[in-house]
Amino acid sequence: MKLIASLTSPYARKVRIALLEKRLDCELIVDIPWEADTHVPDYNPLGKVPVLVADDGEVFYDSSVIVEYLDSVLSQPSLLPPPGLEAVRTRKLAALADGLCDAAVAIFLERKRPPAHQSVEWVSRQQRKIDAALATLERAADDTWLIGGRLSLADIVAGCALGYLDLRLTEIDWRARHPRLHSYFDRLMTRESFLQTMPPSS
Repeated sequence: MKLIASLTSPYARKVRIALLEKRLDCELIVDIPWEADTHVPDYNPLGKVPVLVADDGEVFYDSSVIVEYLDSVLSQPSLLPPPGLEAVRTRKLAALADGLCDAAVAIFLERKRPPAHQSVEWVSRQQRKIDAALATLERAADDTWLIGGRLSLADIVAGCALGYLDLRLTEIDWRARHPRLHSYFDRLMTRESFLQTMPPSS
């Protein structure tokens, strides 16, 4: 398998963590979709990373779809519960954390525009989404995992979202406002899969 990814993308990090948790061998190809010489659109019509190329050549994109594919390749350890309410709740929290990432990325990209063209209203709207998502995750966090008694897709996405805030929006002091989430994130960061996929600081 080959994974086409950016090292700073929280969505790509989600897949990299899943691969490490499952101990699946996969070649990492670093490609930045924003650069002129990118090859990402050759694999994903939307021009987004991550993209997974399976051993048989089939291409998968959207990070959550890729994780589901990996669960089909190697069932244990499963990152999604069997079909049922617990699986739906896992996907719900994963979608919430993905939405947090979406809002953080939107702010980061908006701030790359010339100052005169930046929208304060747009940034504020995304900030409200981040604040609400953090408050919801704070309520969901406990002494172990978000859903059930083991690591799941929800935990991976939540950890990647919080890590992305630390990378791109350092002015958000989410730890001070969300102590349970702070402890939860610290526990995640003791796992080798999270440590190995820490994004570069620049």
